Amino acid sequence: MKTMSRVEVAVYQEPKNGNEDCGDSYFYRETEKQFICALADGLGSGEYAKESSDIVINIIKENIDYTVEEIVKKCNQQLLGKRGAVLAILKIDFSTNSYTISTIGNIGVMTVWGEDSRKRYIPNAGYLAGYKRDFKVTHEPLVEKMNIIMYTDGVKDKELRNNYFYYEDVDRITDSYALRSEKKRDDDTTLIAIRYKG
Repeated sequence: MKTMSRVEVAVYQEPKNGNEDCGDSYFYRETEKQFICALADGLGSGEYAKESSDIVINIIKENIDYTVEEIVKKCNQQLLGKRGAVLAILKIDFSTNSYTISTIGNIGVMTVWGEDSRKRYIPNAGYLAGYKRDFKVTHEPLVEKMNIIMYTDGVKDKELRNNYFYYEDVDRITDSYALRSEKKRDDDTTLIAIRYKG
């Protein structure tokens, strides 16, 4: 677990069976004003998928103070001629107690809070590959002691129904996922558990 001042993060990641390289890349950082987390999945798997997802993450690292809309546009532009990638970006604004999410393609985002409240965000269709297009961005108020789960398509729908996503300890979430999820990986798999402490 990586503990920052207002946010805790834990990550589970495994490549597709038989691959050394995982085509998923991620990045997160907390500053005094905000927290940002991004998860990118290069199309396909292996080396070239990793290249595309790394391009996206490097752009985000260099532009964390831009809006989510601006970051997505910059990532899309840089993938022209590459294999392409799908992406989810989360930005928490501490000054407004709100967060912004954009998810493109088959990367999922789920929020859980309280004893049984959960919400899954519907992603924008398609992927980033340099073609001009519009992407929906969602703005929501923060809920104190909320968990935010970001995951690539190696995580199965049925696995997301488990109650351990409500745990307060993000390490327990990723450890429980590792123990109970399917061991055979048909795709690169990344699950990021984020807890906003408030």
